[in-house]
Amino acid sequence: MIKVGIEKIDEYLHLFEGKKVGLITNQTGVDSNLKTTVDILMGKVDLIALYSPEHGIRGDIQAGEKLDTYIDDVTNLPVYSLYGETRKPTEEMLKGVEVLCFDIQDVGARFYTYIYTMAYAMMAAAEHNIEFVVFDRPNPLGGTKIEGNILDLKYRSFVGYYPILQRHGLTIGELANMFNDEFGINTKLEVVKVEGWKRDVELIDTDMKFVLPSPNLPTKESLYTYLATCYFEGTNVSEGRGTTKPFSFFGAPWLDNRKLIDELKEHNFDGVMFREAYFTPVFSKHKDELCRGVELIVTDYKKFSPVILGMTLIKIIEKNHEEFEFRGPWSRGGQPMINLLTGSNYLFENTLSLDEIKELFKKDQEEFAKLKGRYHLYD
Repeated sequence: MIKVGIEKIDEYLHLFEGKKVGLITNQTGVDSNLKTTVDILMGKVDLIALYSPEHGIRGDIQAGEKLDTYIDDVTNLPVYSLYGETRKPTEEMLKGVEVLCFDIQDVGARFYTYIYTMAYAMMAAAEHNIEFVVFDRPNPLGGTKIEGNILDLKYRSFVGYYPILQRHGLTIGELANMFNDEFGINTKLEVVKVEGWKRDVELIDTDMKFVLPSPNLPTKESLYTYLATCYFEGTNVSEGRGTTKPFSFFGAPWLDNRKLIDELKEHNFDGVMFREAYFTPVFSKHKDELCRGVELIVTDYKKFSPVILGMTLIKIIEKNHEEFEFRGPWSRGGQPMINLLTGSNYLFENTLSLDEIKELFKKDQEEFAKLKGRYHLYD
């Protein structure tokens, strides 16, 4: 029986006695009975403000859409957006708050923005002498397998702020400790640990309820395929947004999907199969255009290595299609999105072969494993 951090609130009420409390959360902040963290805290502490990450406090906002401050119609509390003009809580947003809490389900990927919402909030808490509490949750991809390259800080952004791997293998609480100690945030931090979780346990191994963490990660399987296909966000290939299976579908009107599947089979990837698929996105890239694509079907979650699959997909598509393009920077002087997602320029500049990328991964994984181990809260 796994108990997430918020389910142990009664053991930690001393942290909140006589103090005004702010909460950063979204629809994933629930206990095993699906009672929200907002409702739980409303009945136990003096909750005075809510803070929203990307996608909104209730997960109803699409990727990239900015939010303004508003009043939550359920609690009548102000909701301050941390994915609008402001990503780091301001002094005005934090007025009166003495303890700032965080309860959001992470997905185990470096480029998922919620972990940097947490980091920025921790920075603000340190600056304003506010205590910070993280209600921990399991990493849904488990805590043992890691994959990718360490982010080069030249490519730092809100989809990759610290030098960690794409698949980092840490819980949100472990990341908080690492960000705080290793990367110098230095806030007064308390992590309310999960009870009953082991590092080798993945979400698919449990009977925990799955609440989609964002609109385009609708299934447990999508959490894995996301680590393979999110890189298409930096290209003119659809990552499946606007379809019923985002990040499991990918494609473009010009993609030779049959040839791609034939070449993928030559690489002998474990734990995944490739299906010829056709889809017409209702929004995002290639809206209302029929795309020739591929569906990723995970057959063995333990053996599946999504990050190197993502690198392979881009290498093959770029080689075979003159129509393929990397998207440019979002702002003048900025980095191409692919560099932000990979934390390097090896795909954009084509400086490394696939074998050399694998060697880079091996070296960086060995290095990161040593750092990661120092912040493990669970066996």
